[in-house]
Amino acid sequence: MESEFDFFKTTMPESRKADFYLGCLDGSVFIDFNYTTRNHINLCRISFDGYGCCDIENAKHLDEQLSKDFINEISRDNLDQDKITKLVLELVRLNKDKIWNDALEEYKLIDEK
Repeated sequence: MESEFDFFKTTMPESRKADFYLGCLDGSVFIDFNYTTRNHINLCRISFDGYGCCDIENAKHLDEQLSKDFINEISRDNLDQDKITKLVLELVRLNKDKIWNDALEEYKLIDEK
């Protein structure tokens, strides 16, 4: 698994509400996550330098086990880059039809196949 994204936990202004926030690629991309009502993790927002902020409506979520894996990982002081990369890329893959494809390709958050 590639760890080139260098994910890091971060915070956002009060106007950008979410349960969890990650940045990557030296702050070029910020990704916001929420709990669903069933405690699954979904992608609620992603912003890219040069593209702006993309709100994700009716987002698909991780299954129960992957959601638990995400919570375990985000709770750590030091993120395991391989694990968090796998989880974030899965959420992006699940919601790729709701995110700007050119931004995903430019920042290599999705396979260009």
